[in-house]
This record gives sequence, C-alpha cells and structure tokens, in this order.
Amino acid sequence: MSYDLIFELGRKVLSGGAITQEEAVALTRIDEIDIPILLAVANKVREKFTGNRVDTCEIVNARSGGCSENCKFCAQSAHHEAKIEVYPLMSEAEILAAAKKAEADGAYRFCIVTAGRGMEGDPDFERIVGAIRKIGEETSLGRCCSLGTLQDEHVRELKAAGISRYHHNLETSRSFFHAICTTHTYEERIETIKRIKKAGLQVCSGGIIGLGESWQQRIELAFTLRELDVDSVPINVLNSIKGTAMEGQTRLRPMEILQTFAIFRLILPTKIIRYAGGREHNLGELVPLGFLSGINGMLIGNYLTTQGKGAAEDLAMVANLGLNPMQPCAKDHQ
Repeated sequence: MSYDLIFELGRKVLSGGAITQEEAVALTRIDEIDIPILLAVANKVREKFTGNRVDTCEIVNARSGGCSENCKFCAQSAHHEAKIEVYPLMSEAEILAAAKKAEADGAYRFCIVTAGRGMEGDPDFERIVGAIRKIGEETSLGRCCSLGTLQDEHVRELKAAGISRYHHNLETSRSFFHAICTTHTYEERIETIKRIKKAGLQVCSGGIIGLGESWQQRIELAFTLRELDVDSVPINVLNSIKGTAMEGQTRLRPMEILQTFAIFRLILPTKIIRYAGGREHNLGELVPLGFLSGINGMLIGNYLTTQGKGAAEDLAMVANLGLNPMQPCAKDHQ
C-alpha cells in the first residue's frame, strides 16, 4: 500500500538514513489519495532537521534582459520576444537602496541578480563587487549574488567582498538539460558550483519544475544536488511567459507540485528547500500548504520579471503557520 511505503521511508529518514533514488521514484507513484500523508511525513522531517525557522531572501534584478543564452523558459533571453524591461547594470546607489528596502521588509538575505552567461570578461563585475561591499557596510543582510558562471578569480573577489552564499541553478536534470538550453553545457554549471564549494562558500542551487521533464528526471536533479552538497535548493514552478519558447506549456497539477516538495525534503532532509518563482501562479490559495510539505525557505517580494504578493503578505503567511521567519543579524550570515 502507498501509505506503508510512505511511513517506511519516513521512518528511515527520521532515523538518520538516506533514501535511494529508486525509493524516491517509488514515492512519485503513490496513490493520489495518499499524497497528504506524504506531505505530513515531509513536514515532520522538516521540523526534526531544520526546526521552525524559515530562511527568507529578497532579490534585485540588477541587470535585465539581453542574455546571450537560449534557456527556453527565460523571459530575459535575447533569443525570445518576451515583453520585459531591459536595462544595464543599476548604479551602486540603486542596488544599495534595493538592499535597504529588503532589510526593511524583513528579509534575512539579499541577492544581486544579473542577466547573462557569466562574469568572464564582464565589464560590470568590479561594480557589482563594490555594491556588495557597500551593502555589507550599511545593512545587516546576508549577502548573496547570482551572476552566472564564475572562474576562480571571481569567486575569490566575491568572497573577499563579503558574499556568504552564491546562487546558480542547475535548472533541471543532466539528462533533460539539452532540451531546454543548447548555448552552454550542464557541466559548466556544475563546475561553477564546485568552485564555490571549494572556496568555503554556501551554494544555493535548484531548478524549475514543469518544463516537460519526467518524474525520474526531477528526482535525478534532486540527487545531483545531494551529491554536490548544496546548502539551499530553490524550487521554481514554471510560469510560462508569452514570447518565450515555453509559452503555452501545460501547468503541473497543484498536488503534483506539493508532492515534489515533499519528495525533495525526504531526499534532502537537512537542507533549505526554498519556495521560489511561480508559486502563486500555479498553486493559488494552496501556497501555504508548501510549508506543510517540507519547505523551509522562501523568496519574498517580487521575482525577476514577474510580481509576487509582496514581502509583508509573504511573511504574514509564514507567521500564521507558526513558523519563524529568520531576521537579519550582523553576526549570523551563514
């Protein structure tokens, strides 16, 4: 019976064991009526290993559009015709103002995001480093950035500037990546993550579900993240945007989305599993259930090219569930 499998694997994880890829795939085949049982078990795993704290992060789209890469889901790709605002790197003052707003909103971390393949040969890199230092001087926020692929020299400069965590999504599994991007390789993303880990920094890396991947490929992504020992796993749910190659993609069913969160929690019991983009679009009034399915992190406020509900409403929802949004603290950015 499905519920016997759920309880068996739940006990295994709660006692400190690790589920196998085959066991995780078996959880994708449970009877739909038993999905709420899986969510409850994942919630218990979350509570045991990560407590009731929710890691919150707010982002700024510091350089928008015109990206050279052809990721099919991305509104910022120059290969697409999505109607978004395109602009060069914000000034240091604008980035600092966004960070101060995030701190006032109650975010624990702040992430500077730029469109583009990576920082090799990028003339904006030193200005970004300067903004990171300034944020450290004038706020208590944990500092993160998402700048694409990096070389060792970039990692050293970012660490010296005060970055404690770096965001670089794998987006999907290795076996499915070719179906969503052909202008760079999966291995390039892996190598950037390894450079960040080697430097002693934390890694925030996850992906997007609903791209057309199979359940097996979704599980493959989770196990790759486990193998890389990433610290934070943002799970986006595709919000197909007009003008992209994913325009018109069929939405995932809400219960399948929640089931995905729960399975990721059982695979990654001690990690931050973070609510990211597409949650309102795909889950609607069921968004709070994500936090009862193993989620313990959240992107608050707005996303890169779409609007969220706002930081105040996001944090109120977390508090109403009896969870504790982490607050900025100068002594604790790890």
